[in-house]
Amino acid sequence: MLDQTIRTHVFENGLTLLLEPMPDVQSAAFTVLVPAGSIYDPPHGNGTSTLLCEMMSRGAGDRDSRQLSAALDTLGVQRSEGSGPSHMSFSGATLGDNLVDTLTLYADILLRPQLPEDEFEAAKASVEQTLRSTEDEPRQKLLQELRRKTYPAPWGLPSDGSLDDLPNITPEWVRRHYDRCFRPNNTIVAIAGRFNPKLIQAQIEDLLGGWHIAPQLDVPIGESVPVFEHIEHESTQTHIGISYPSVPYNHPDYFAAWAAVSVLSGGSSSRLFTEVREKRGLCYSVSASLSTLKHDGRVMCYAGTTAERAQETLDVTVAELRRIADGIQEDELDRCKARAKSSLIMAQESTSSRSSSMASDWHHLGRVTTLDEIRDRIEALTVDTVLDYVHRYPANNLTILTLGPERLKMPS
Repeated sequence: MLDQTIRTHVFENGLTLLLEPMPDVQSAAFTVLVPAGSIYDPPHGNGTSTLLCEMMSRGAGDRDSRQLSAALDTLGVQRSEGSGPSHMSFSGATLGDNLVDTLTLYADILLRPQLPEDEFEAAKASVEQTLRSTEDEPRQKLLQELRRKTYPAPWGLPSDGSLDDLPNITPEWVRRHYDRCFRPNNTIVAIAGRFNPKLIQAQIEDLLGGWHIAPQLDVPIGESVPVFEHIEHESTQTHIGISYPSVPYNHPDYFAAWAAVSVLSGGSSSRLFTEVREKRGLCYSVSASLSTLKHDGRVMCYAGTTAERAQETLDVTVAELRRIADGIQEDELDRCKARAKSSLIMAQESTSSRSSSMASDWHHLGRVTTLDEIRDRIEALTVDTVLDYVHRYPANNLTILTLGPERLKMPS
């Protein structure tokens, strides 16, 4: 059994701290989730959270953008930040000995960002460049639109923003988004690696314990209706996106859902790869994955093919998604379990992976799962339990989105 002692502390202002010491490593990693994601973007301001995220590291506390970057580089921090649907995330990894100084800098970023107006246009240009690169990449554009059609607004809105809304966003909108959304209540700080838990907890209380509580913002959850739509795009290729209902991470059947999708798309021996690409040579890429919000889960599929073979690719892919209900072989499930065990071993050795998983667990479950618990849940899967899930959540109520020169026909 792994020696995983996970410490959880909720401060009076509602901030949750998750700590997992890993004494056999030299690094320490942290993940911070702040409830300030794209679902809180103002009307006609999709991309406000992304712009705020871009601005957050352009100066904080008494350091300007260059000084802040230099301080983090001196500490050897490998860092990233981004805006998702629910949260804005900040993550970093460094030597365990540098964790205290690193967290001090990030307290400035969270509580005292400068958000300099003279940096706004440069930040906006950076976001626009990212959006235009997505527009120029058909596969990414299709998957972004598939998510928009799959989940109801605002949950399906692109986290990166939209080119239509970007011109509307001003420095005042960005500042207002920070003032509305940045709050300690429902913020999660997860740290894994080599550190002294008592020292770090005391430091977080000193740095963030005085962060003032703010009202939690309500986000309506609408309904989504399956659609079959086409995006005209002059090309010799056709890109196909398919989604259908599944279960979210907090559902008891989540691991059965994971196994079913892994049988479909879990490597070169998976069904989609074997049946659609290898045997028939219909496409150059085909895959499926399990997408989950806190309250909703979907299977998302993609296939890229030539325009001439697009209809057959769509028909065969949908047929394979449905054929899994006819049965699963024991060796297929065994391969899924083997891949999962390898991933767990890798996660055990990565402080960044562990801190990210801990924060995600708390958001979805209200608790942290240990690697042993996940391994036991995977080991407990049987062909019967996976098939039971498949029969209750078949590949029906499909949302299908195609991008290419010609509209396709809905599979029978």
